[in-house]
Amino acid sequence: MADRKVLNKYYPPDFDPSKLPRLKVNPVKTFVVRIMAPFNMRCCTCGEYIYKGKKFNSKKEDVLDKDYLGLKIFRFFIKCTRCLAEISFRTDPENCDYICEQGATRNFQAHEIAERQEKQLAKQEAEDEANPMKVLEKRTEESKNEMDIIDALEELKDLNARHANADIESMLDTVANKKTPEELAKEKSTDCDSALIPLL
Repeated sequence: MADRKVLNKYYPPDFDPSKLPRLKVNPVKTFVVRIMAPFNMRCCTCGEYIYKGKKFNSKKEDVLDKDYLGLKIFRFFIKCTRCLAEISFRTDPENCDYICEQGATRNFQAHEIAERQEKQLAKQEAEDEANPMKVLEKRTEESKNEMDIIDALEELKDLNARHANADIESMLDTVANKKTPEELAKEKSTDCDSALIPLL
């Protein structure tokens, strides 16, 4: 019984570990993991909607050519529930989000776009405060815009004043008395005839 429980193995004196055959290892390791869909998407092949939180058995692999501040980026492959087309997306640690790469399109999400715009505005304001020339340029641009708005308002006030002074009844009379081109042509022809008659 004790013979089978061997803890150390015999190595002959002429053993050379460098002569052992090496296994070819694929640098991209894939694992099968259970994940939930990180965002709402629509399959490009069949048009099936895949909602956030739906569970999938996915293949996970490392993205070798990309990283963010030393953090690894992972790529996930899932299959559409309807047509079994492959959909891939990867992590985006810069924005704490995921990026859809192929097989599906991400649905429009207004709140995320609003958050990104707020971040960009805050970043822009911080940069403007740090640079005094940009602050000066911004002030001059704002004053120019204010002057343009004031000029446009004055023009609108003048137009409204002209329209307020206009007499509607006289305008209607001129429109009613306005002659058509045919009537004007007849009047011209009668004027020419009347001018020719005294000559005869």
